[in-house]
Amino acid sequence: MSTTSAEFWRASGAPPDPQTYQVDGRDETLPVYKPEVFATIETEIRTLDAELRSLSLDIHGHPELKFEEIYAHDTLTAFMRKHKWAVTDHYHLKTAWVATFTHKSGGRTIGVNSEMDALPGVGHACGHNLIAIAGVAVALGLKAAMIKHDIPGKIILLGTPAEEGGAGKVMLLDKGAYSEMDICVMCHPAPGPKFGASLSSSLALQRFEVEYRGHTAHAALSPWQGQNALDAAVAAYTNVALLRQQIKPSHRVHGVFKGNDWAANIIPDNSSMLWYARAPTLAEVEAVEPRVRGCFEAASLATGCKVEITVPEPGVKIADIRQNKALGHTFAQTWRNKTGPIDYEWGIASASTDFGNITYALPSIHPGFSIPTVPDGGNHTRAFTAAAATPEAHQATLEVSKALGLTCARVLLDDDFFEEVKATFEEDLRKARAA
Repeated sequence: MSTTSAEFWRASGAPPDPQTYQVDGRDETLPVYKPEVFATIETEIRTLDAELRSLSLDIHGHPELKFEEIYAHDTLTAFMRKHKWAVTDHYHLKTAWVATFTHKSGGRTIGVNSEMDALPGVGHACGHNLIAIAGVAVALGLKAAMIKHDIPGKIILLGTPAEEGGAGKVMLLDKGAYSEMDICVMCHPAPGPKFGASLSSSLALQRFEVEYRGHTAHAALSPWQGQNALDAAVAAYTNVALLRQQIKPSHRVHGVFKGNDWAANIIPDNSSMLWYARAPTLAEVEAVEPRVRGCFEAASLATGCKVEITVPEPGVKIADIRQNKALGHTFAQTWRNKTGPIDYEWGIASASTDFGNITYALPSIHPGFSIPTVPDGGNHTRAFTAAAATPEAHQATLEVSKALGLTCARVLLDDDFFEEVKATFEEDLRKARAA
């Protein structure tokens, strides 16, 4: 067995009774919603197993950075065309795409996301090849259920580029790509308990680009004639390190710096930095932002260098995930009945994703699901790149796709449930805005 396979899944103890699900602090017995519909979704995804595995490994073997996902775009759109979906290439963005299926007239519209981009140097170290096929599996499984059980509605499968540092979904949101959807779903792999799933939130995020301009001088002959832009960057880094003592443990501030044409015997006249500030909610990011900016400005004052602080494109804050409570309940009861344990803590709770902005715009869920990896081999490591190609990770992806597929089917079938979905979305949004 490989070092990234199931033997390394963290022991989670005895799983809970699969019929028991905790709702608002109470253990309640909840059956799977419409098991005959779940069976149709499950059968379709099982039938597609080999095709989906091949698709995942193909994308994994051709990693592409943000806004460069040309191979993934062409491969995924060809796959959906083969399965008789209406496909639009280069949808609003060069490497975005959309595939749609409609059954009968009327009904609601389900949105599903497939991510595609990889990371510099480490490839698919966040498992976006798995997210890509999960979106495909949800869409195809739901389509099969709509046809067999004569369920009216529409599916919009959206291929979303540039999650890693490009906020591709926010761009697509601004361009109207989500406007027709009644709900939207996707999922994300992470280390965790065997066959575990999580409905955690994530961290909101603000990026900063910081540039210092000083003046060169001979570093030994006349250093007093210079303004040292490298010193400014080092001072800013130190200021942030001091700030970390006075901000909440749940907040994160981290960055890197670089320069051009530096030499040890020349006072550097330039330096640039990229910083991320993160917090559990948008409101908290907005509160910590001026304190972080103060660290950069103080370094400018101390060194005599000029500073320019900008927000990089697309110039937006990345929101925390607001998991829709009603959608989450249905997903959780399905998962615990059919697959394994679920919680509200791990997942990508300490990371950030542009899907957070989608959860502020319409009812959405973004469960995490566990795949096996080595100790300390979590997301954004080479070990996770290897883990994202294992058969066990593929199987976990299919399991989460089945539960998401049934959650989407319930939105199409159950009018009362959809009203609850909308009501819980509005209630949560009011809480977020009041924070």
